[in-house]
Amino acid sequence: MTHAFYIGMSYAATGLVVLCLIAWVVVDGQARKRELKELEASGVRRRARAGSAGDVQ
Repeated sequence: MTHAFYIGMSYAATGLVVLCLIAWVVVDGQARKRELKELEASGVRRRARAGSAGDVQ
């Protein structure tokens, strides 16, 4: 193997791993949004309201 081939393959492998991670995050985010919509449609609501994260009751 030449030095240039090794460097090129290293960049290609790194790029492939990064693209896979980005795709995984996007797909997982869509799945979580879908789950939240299903839960809210079934009547389950979030406990905290917007803007009340620091409020203690």
